[in-house]
Amino acid sequence: MRPFSYAAPATVEQAVSLLEAEGSEVLAGGTDLLSLLKDDVEQVERLVALRGIEDLSGIDASGGRLRIGSMTTLQELRDHADAMAAEPALGTAIDGVASAQLRAMGTVGGDLLQRPRCWYYRRGFGLLAQGENGRSMVTEGDNRYHAIFPEGDARFVSPSSLAPLLIALEAEATVHGPDGERRVPVEALYRTPRAEGERENTLGPGELLVEVTASVGAARSAVYEVRQRRSLDWPLMAAAVSLYGEGPLVDRARIVLGHAAPTPRLAAAAGDLLAGRELTPERIVEAAEAAVEGARPMSGNRYKIQLATVAVRRALLRAAGMEA
Repeated sequence: MRPFSYAAPATVEQAVSLLEAEGSEVLAGGTDLLSLLKDDVEQVERLVALRGIEDLSGIDASGGRLRIGSMTTLQELRDHADAMAAEPALGTAIDGVASAQLRAMGTVGGDLLQRPRCWYYRRGFGLLAQGENGRSMVTEGDNRYHAIFPEGDARFVSPSSLAPLLIALEAEATVHGPDGERRVPVEALYRTPRAEGERENTLGPGELLVEVTASVGAARSAVYEVRQRRSLDWPLMAAAVSLYGEGPLVDRARIVLGHAAPTPRLAAAAGDLLAGRELTPERIVEAAEAAVEGARPMSGNRYKIQLATVAVRRALLRAAGMEA
């Protein structure tokens, strides 16, 4: 590991000031970043530890709103009875992180902004992973776990466990930076890099994620993940859904795929297919098929199209209370 300096600010404003300097990086739970530094995949001049900033932690579930501080650990969120009662699907998403150690150390902000699991990136070839011939190493190599909805030269998948559900819930993120505070939809935290050196999130220099908030109780929501193993493993595919409306009639629906594209993918066409209609098993199948329209799998990951339809179908059945 290369040498770096370490700072432990006590306030958000101090952290922002420190992060403005080039080469500075946020240290949240450290469950992923420290591995990247040890492997020399990423290099930093200074780590800015956020653990001592009280304003970044805490959970409030009241009045139909759920607020989660970015430094809240996954286990703290899982253990919060009011939050789980307000949005049970969050528990399902957290339970997918099968390691007790990762849940105890990993934070909500760290999960939302964690770096891709792509093995080309993890071996130092960059997010776009282009060989000396200028061609994609992913398309010409082992792409079993990569995107079925690639964007430009980006073929990695967004790894967040919480982002698909929070996007389905239309959650908002509060970001603090040198120019003050801004609120954006959680889905606006993500971008697809177009050139090497660009990041896969939209945070600028000096900006940090403060909290996420969501309206809860108005929608029936569910998460479904497909894994090779039930033990510690990354999902092959995930789907999160939120259904608005009473009974079998759906006023509107939001369906989001995880591990399918470089950013969490809102399957708008699938949601539109359900809007204003009664939810039936046949219609659920139609929505699941609509969710994968336009997929462009590569040589080794065509199977993920079927997994995506299964994940959407099972998430919809679960949210509607129709799961066998």
